[in-house]
Amino acid sequence: MKILLRLSKETVGYRFLLAMAILTTILMTGLNLVVPRIQMFLIESISGEVTSEVLSEIVKYALLMLGTILLREIFRGGANVIAHQAAWNLVEKVRVKVYAKMQTFTTEYFASVHTGDLMSRVVSDTATLEQLYAHLIPETISNIITFVGVSVIMFTINPGLAALTCIPIPVIIFLGWFYQKKIRPLFRSRQKYVGEMNTALNDHFSGISVVRAFGQEKRSAQRVHKTLRNFTVTMLRALFRGAFFNPGVNFLTSCGLVIVLGAGGYFAYRYGTPVSEVLGFVFYLSLFYGPIAGLAQLMEGAQEALAGGERVIEILDTPVEIENSDGARTLETCKGNIKFDDVSFHYDVSKPILKNVNLEIKPGTFTALVGPTGVGKTTMVNLAARFYDPSSGEITLDGFNLRELTLESLRKHIAFVPQDTFLFNTTLAENIAFARPEATLDEIVAAAKIARIHDDILEMPEGYESITGERGVKLSGGQKQRVAIARAVLAGAPVLILDEATSSVDAETERMIQRSIDELTGSHTIIAIAHRLSTVINADQIAVFKDGEIAELGTHAELMNLGGLYKKMYDLQISNEQP
Repeated sequence: MKILLRLSKETVGYRFLLAMAILTTILMTGLNLVVPRIQMFLIESISGEVTSEVLSEIVKYALLMLGTILLREIFRGGANVIAHQAAWNLVEKVRVKVYAKMQTFTTEYFASVHTGDLMSRVVSDTATLEQLYAHLIPETISNIITFVGVSVIMFTINPGLAALTCIPIPVIIFLGWFYQKKIRPLFRSRQKYVGEMNTALNDHFSGISVVRAFGQEKRSAQRVHKTLRNFTVTMLRALFRGAFFNPGVNFLTSCGLVIVLGAGGYFAYRYGTPVSEVLGFVFYLSLFYGPIAGLAQLMEGAQEALAGGERVIEILDTPVEIENSDGARTLETCKGNIKFDDVSFHYDVSKPILKNVNLEIKPGTFTALVGPTGVGKTTMVNLAARFYDPSSGEITLDGFNLRELTLESLRKHIAFVPQDTFLFNTTLAENIAFARPEATLDEIVAAAKIARIHDDILEMPEGYESITGERGVKLSGGQKQRVAIARAVLAGAPVLILDEATSSVDAETERMIQRSIDELTGSHTIIAIAHRLSTVINADQIAVFKDGEIAELGTHAELMNLGGLYKKMYDLQISNEQP
């Protein structure tokens, strides 16, 4: 019930359709209860002498039964259409909501979960809601009404026979309770293994070139087979338990039928109970045991739907770490003045990433962040884009604390070029215009020229309409990074963040990118993380990081004259680059 109540909050907007589906289901069920009663009247008419008056009565009952059945099937079809319309629209809404919620999660969250599992929650787990709202809930309501209605009618017809029909019910209820306790964990595991299958397939398809390069096709196939086997074993265990439960319920309901037929014959012999009453009782008996016999299928479907629903709720109820604060303001214009004031950050309190960092980046300047791996440089730019919030201290943009600004307006003024460049499997033009889909081809070309990728694009068969392939597989590393820079330039943001923008390029391409950065300096505030120090010689200031702190700060010339950590790093790189 806790899961159902939580899921009911997601039905806003479709409750009217769901209510209509339930109403038509109730009407259909009510008409279904009338049919056996009409059959009883027909049998009573036929069992006696058939006169012209009786024949007329038989025709009347036959037409009444035909009309009742027709109306029942119309309501059945209507309930089916309405329930599916509501359920699939609801699934679409929840899928969008789950995906939107995932977009609010931190980068750290995505680093700790598998893409395949997230895909499974968006696609497979949400699909179980269709089963819940289009099938399980309407059928459960129909079964309850049928069971109660038939019980009342049967006790009205013959209390003695009705009491005998209830003998198997306590055992069936116990079996149902025991079954659902055993089956739901299996369906929960099954949904988890669906995510693992997606993860394994996604990993191996994405890394197929690596798999082939090292001749690991067999090992890759074995890993995929292992995840498939886990799913199969779990599914078979669930089906095995269902294979005993369903026949057990059918056996008990058959026992009830035997009891009624035997007792009905005895009552007819001993008390003169009319045959039509016994036969009518048998007609109702199928309706009485029908909901109980269908318990196995409903229980199995319910456990599958609830297992999927639990996984959906886990995502929807995951707290958002980075979100708009109450009263957050929209930053309409931005000069690009960024200030870190006594900023510290950690994932684990015992392992600080940044410690009391103070740094001011003035508008239109080029600031480089350098230092060994793991000293906090990437964390700095992630904080500047508010992918995370500092553990202490504050970061301001044009004097406004980043927490006071809406995320949408903040990200609008910051263009980010990550080290691991991602391109969508679409055209080069669409990739460059990702942040500005309305951009003209001339604007796209202008951005590509600044990023020094225009000439490369013209050499491709389809030019700007060339498809990049999944994750940009058809481009070289340097080409992907320059496309990413063009994308950031076209975004038009006054703040440009480059995370190792020249890490995958040759010396000539590096010089081209460096000229692009020089052109953008003055009109953009540029923050660049760099390991190749030759790319930051022209920076207005260079912050040298060591153990989460800024150890040195100044221009290239000032730091070289200082003779400290920066000079050692620079001299070492120069000596390594010399033949």
